[in-house]
Amino acid sequence: MKVGYYPGCSLHSTAADYGLSTEAVCRKMNIDLAEVPDWNCCGATPAHSTSEFLAKALPLRNLILAEGTGLDLVVPCTGCYNVCRQTHGFINRGSSGAMDVNSKVASVMGKRYEGKLRIMHLLEFFSQDEVLAELRTRVVQSLNGLKVVPYYGCLMLRPAEDVAFDDPEQPQVLDQLLEILGAEVRPWSYKMDCCGGSFAIARSDVVTDLSAELVKQAQRAGAEVMVTACPLCQANIDTRQAGTGMPIVYFTELIAAAMVIPGQERWLGKHIIDPRPVLKSRELI
Repeated sequence: MKVGYYPGCSLHSTAADYGLSTEAVCRKMNIDLAEVPDWNCCGATPAHSTSEFLAKALPLRNLILAEGTGLDLVVPCTGCYNVCRQTHGFINRGSSGAMDVNSKVASVMGKRYEGKLRIMHLLEFFSQDEVLAELRTRVVQSLNGLKVVPYYGCLMLRPAEDVAFDDPEQPQVLDQLLEILGAEVRPWSYKMDCCGGSFAIARSDVVTDLSAELVKQAQRAGAEVMVTACPLCQANIDTRQAGTGMPIVYFTELIAAAMVIPGQERWLGKHIIDPRPVLKSRELI
């Protein structure tokens, strides 16, 4: 299986652990990640505060490049996914502003965005029947009842009209994936709450409070780890816990553990709150 792949800036930097585990899992499953040629930063949260045009033009350039490959596009970063999907919807709604942005970017790229590209979050991609069936055949060891809470964050499924691939109030795709891997998914009411990511620099006190509350509620739910698919959420909660010690891991890292993929130290060792003691206690690494 071959798909287009847009890693975005974070998977080459602060979320290298997410990138490495994603690539290792996909290799094991014979999924060919064809990186979009000459991709650029999508602008994520900073662009809209600088220029409304850039906020659409930056992701639009990537969408034009991806559409040109003829492949579906898989995006692991929730921020990038959100921006790409919102831009896709903006262009397809066909307002005069959308046509103007598309024309201006086309004057540089040599072609317009036709709006036919299928854009999937990595979690959505893994929730497809065909991929789940392959995943089941690759699981070597159960996660042995590892107690987890799934954390989707606020960007993955909202605004629903542009980005939702699951229920934006009570999503289940990550819950179900973790159960397939043999984890014990603990019920909690904070899976969609914001971690404060966009305020990381401007209002770090707000971020610290929000992250601390998430960790407290995860512990109250009986979780040993929080599981996410968002680099910004992972970085915020991993670094702003005030010493409480709740590991926050990417779902691809747990897939890798269930598949017993060699070389897991390459990504597990990059966390601030080290998940290895918990995984070792469950004999998963």
